[in-house]
Amino acid sequence: MAKIPHRLYLTEDQMPTAWYNLRADMKEKPDPMLNPATGKPCVEEDLYPVFCKKLAHQELDNDTRFVDIPGAVLDMYKNYRPSPLCRAYNLEKALDTPARIYYKFEGNNTSGSHKLNSAIAQAYYAREQGLNGVTTETGAGQWGTALSEACAYFGLPLTVFMVKASYQQKPFRKAIMHTFGAEVIASPSDTTDAGRKLLAEDPANPGSLGCAISEAVERAVKGDNVRYVLGSVLNQVLLHQSIIGLESAQAMELLGEYPDVVVGCAGGGSNLGGLIAPFARDKILGKADPRLVAVEPASCPSLTRGRYAYDFCDTGKITPMARMYTLGCTFTPSPIHAGGLRYHGMAPILSKLYHDGYMEAESVTQTNVFDAATLFARQESILPAPESAHAIWGAIKEALRCKEEGRSETILFGLTGTGFFDMTAYESYMAGTMQDYVPTDAELHKSMDKLPKIPGIQE
Repeated sequence: MAKIPHRLYLTEDQMPTAWYNLRADMKEKPDPMLNPATGKPCVEEDLYPVFCKKLAHQELDNDTRFVDIPGAVLDMYKNYRPSPLCRAYNLEKALDTPARIYYKFEGNNTSGSHKLNSAIAQAYYAREQGLNGVTTETGAGQWGTALSEACAYFGLPLTVFMVKASYQQKPFRKAIMHTFGAEVIASPSDTTDAGRKLLAEDPANPGSLGCAISEAVERAVKGDNVRYVLGSVLNQVLLHQSIIGLESAQAMELLGEYPDVVVGCAGGGSNLGGLIAPFARDKILGKADPRLVAVEPASCPSLTRGRYAYDFCDTGKITPMARMYTLGCTFTPSPIHAGGLRYHGMAPILSKLYHDGYMEAESVTQTNVFDAATLFARQESILPAPESAHAIWGAIKEALRCKEEGRSETILFGLTGTGFFDMTAYESYMAGTMQDYVPTDAELHKSMDKLPKIPGIQE
């Protein structure tokens, strides 16, 4: 058998032309979003004040298996897609493992991450609807950067509310967003009612994704023909990100491989949901039985320590409620360097898969994450983002298990992006000043005990 290449690129002609909607094949669908004003399941029209109409349709569509990717979106995808599927030969050797380790690398674009896959789609639909602009939030800055790129491409004004901890940690992310013409505001800010309320309660509030979402939604609904777009959690985002998994499955098939284990980092769920989509389908339909593993930060453990309940998607409690694993929308995670994983809840699709036993979850502290990131960088010559390094940690753990058990399994993980804007994090790790934080049960219960009461559903 010929040696498998280090990197396999599909051709443009082989790139998927439709996104895959996993909900269509789920035996039990995720619970519906609830309108907070009525407590009843949302209909498309309920979402129109916040989302573009076609995105609202994608959000609630549980039945359409494949959704055609618009031509203009495909054209921009071809600037950086298909992305490579890589074999981590050097890492395998360093670990002395019989496992075969593959990773899907999504960092080959200016945003340095997978986020551009959904940003292009959402900006396209916003421009198609004739909007005057869009608003969004960003944690680590990857989503804000990606959306800035996409909005510049389609000539659409953008306002980004960036979580204050990341705003201060990653100044060059702001510079890129400004280069592409976006307005960037540290959140919580004094520019919205939601932000002013939080600052009044705690002037030193480091911010959270839930808080930034509140500000972005408020700015959108008060704007003139402006809508809000989100980079994770939502069904529509996982739909767009399915191109990651579809390309991965296609490339692995060309190599005569199929993963025994698929590992992804987990914050809101966009990368993980996109990566596992076709493999989760095979598991649900009984065609294969891969293990699907989510790795989340121990400081924000929504899957491993949260509750499966209806909750608001934002701190200000103005968005629809979703049933998900959540720490409570009032939970403020510690300002770890993996800012993109500091979200209080997990995507409803992934929450349902985890709840029904199709997916596993683990949590890890950030110093262990950077142990894995540094080992990977030295072996594979790619500096990973802190978010991605959670998946690397998970893959290494699985590879060492294979070594201990003498099993030659195939491991696939998602390398969501590069760490070039995270050098303060690497400096802190190398200097030995990085600290781990794991919330106590009491701290988690403080926010989870405030989950909304819904008559007949969640008393």
